[in-house]
Amino acid sequence: MLVLETVLRIRREYAGGKAIKAIARDLHVSRKVIRKAVRAPEGAFDYQRKVQPLPRIGPFQERLNTLLEENELRSRRERLRMTRIHDLLVREGFEGSYDAVRRYATRWKIERRKDAGDGVTAFIPLMFRPGEAYQFDWSHEDVEIAGAPMRVKVAHMRLCASRGVYVRAYPRESQEMLFDAHARGFAFFGGVPGRGIYDNMKTAVTSVFTGKERVFNRRFLIMTDHYMVEPTACSPAAGWEKGQVENQVQTIRGRFFQPRLRFASLEELNGWLEAECRRWAERQPHPEQGELTVAQVLEIERSALQPMLGPFDGFNESEHAVTGTCLISFDRNRYSVMAKAARRAVQVRAYADRIVVRLGDEVIAEHARHFGRDRTIYDPWHYLPVLANKPGALRNGAPFQGWDLPPALTRLRRKLGGGDEARGGVVAGELLVEDDLLGRGPTPTAERDGPGQAGPTVVGEGRLPAPATGPVVGRDLFVGGGAVAGPVPFVAVAQLGVLVQECPHLGAELGEGGGVVEVHGRRW
Repeated sequence: MLVLETVLRIRREYAGGKAIKAIARDLHVSRKVIRKAVRAPEGAFDYQRKVQPLPRIGPFQERLNTLLEENELRSRRERLRMTRIHDLLVREGFEGSYDAVRRYATRWKIERRKDAGDGVTAFIPLMFRPGEAYQFDWSHEDVEIAGAPMRVKVAHMRLCASRGVYVRAYPRESQEMLFDAHARGFAFFGGVPGRGIYDNMKTAVTSVFTGKERVFNRRFLIMTDHYMVEPTACSPAAGWEKGQVENQVQTIRGRFFQPRLRFASLEELNGWLEAECRRWAERQPHPEQGELTVAQVLEIERSALQPMLGPFDGFNESEHAVTGTCLISFDRNRYSVMAKAARRAVQVRAYADRIVVRLGDEVIAEHARHFGRDRTIYDPWHYLPVLANKPGALRNGAPFQGWDLPPALTRLRRKLGGGDEARGGVVAGELLVEDDLLGRGPTPTAERDGPGQAGPTVVGEGRLPAPATGPVVGRDLFVGGGAVAGPVPFVAVAQLGVLVQECPHLGAELGEGGGVVEVHGRRW
């Protein structure tokens, strides 16, 4: 193939009167080529092969066409690179080079565009009124959380009129995450648009029919009804119908997630992302109103948004059985519940960041949600009724390991761990003499003789507080142990396994106050 400089030289020498034979002899090209260069229109001389031989690809041409067609139907993120397509052919016996596959793919795309008509896909620009619509989509991004690599699912929401953006990262793409993203996104924008544009994700769309007909997920429809939003689904494989958020995915990936983000927790990452959304809006000019930023147009659009009366209660409910150890299995982890639910069926409401366990209408447990596997999450308060009957479990009970116990219970656990001799000498009343259970100074006490019970009985006065969780008893409690005694929470008494008995005959002697009880020690 002649380079342009040679063609120009041929045309200049021929125009100067030099013979074709002489030009061919000097440039070492055939006279046929010289005549073609001379007769060709200005700047139009080139060589194009009309028939492309395919010595290697020939037997694999049909298979390669199939791979290229399948690749075109994939989303941009999921499309295979030419190196991967070449590798697939090699695995099937292809012996040709990568360049041969790449050149064939380039010609295949050109021919495909010619068949389509004008060579490119044309679009119609869209215009939205303030508050009319928003677009929603998911993306997958790679980050580093607490020193470990993690692929997070990022929810993208974009207001169509102002181009305001909101992004939030989640461990998964499940429906409760979808609900949480909408609640946080609408709160971020300060209102709710009238229409939502989605693709055909399973958490929103149950069935896809011809045209725009869809059967939406029931819980998803309840959410849209709560916010008074009209849901609209795009046509399959037609990402341009929500092109704004599709473009946002690429923009946010380049601006926010590259290079790879590193944070101590997912909460820190989301706090940073929300701040970056505000920063980006303040600096980005609006594509149609160039004199204003996205943040300024968003402020104008807020007046056209519907008010957000309250977040949707976005949970996903399922039923689970409680084991004899007061645990449920949920999402590959185990969580404790109140002892009253042992060996019964309960309902678990899964939110994006927590789970709530219900027995009928009563909430019997609430935990922060964990997304690993094979973890057991305890709440020691759930086991207090069991501990009252099995006080020895305080020594090795898994729920109580690492629990910040009151000082008296700490001494009890230490004595329980000292062997049979120590355990035989422990009397509950001896450990209930410290006022530091409530974190305050000594309270004057009065010693009284109690009924004939095994173990020492000494009575002291103090107000019974209500613990943060657990039983609430609104009365005074009188407890002692052979010395000056202080007030003791009822929960602590239950943990020690002592006997609590109404003692009305002491009420008159001790004066006004709440109810009077006696606490009798018990040996282990």
